[in-house]
Amino acid sequence: MKRNATAVWNGTGKDGKGTLTTQSGTLNQTQYSFKSRFEEGVGTNPEELVAAAHSGCFTMKLSFNISAENITPEEITTKATVNLNPEKGEIVDIHLEVKVKATGLSQSKFDELVADAKANCPISKLLNTTITIEAELL
Repeated sequence: MKRNATAVWNGTGKDGKGTLTTQSGTLNQTQYSFKSRFEEGVGTNPEELVAAAHSGCFTMKLSFNISAENITPEEITTKATVNLNPEKGEIVDIHLEVKVKATGLSQSKFDELVADAKANCPISKLLNTTITIEAELL
């Protein structure tokens, strides 16, 4: 399985502008720029896309983990916050906040399944940064 996305950039790093297009077409020449990355400009940015990828991947892995316990999760909500240090040009850490409604799931089993999802979702494995998590079983 292979997926792809294409970035096109015109101009300098600070004054230029670019677009991102994904294979699925979900992003189709979506704008990104210095301002959307480091200030509050219109458009997306790589860190926001990493946060979307990580929250989606982690949530799906956790759903598979819970389902393997013969419990159907009613709802899983995950917010991923990517912390970029612009001076160093690196992602310092990613923090996941997850809330889960899953009737019949014990707190101890929930903690175990969350830890496994954090360690084993493909995006977590890809990232070379500290990943922290807050998890709440509702």
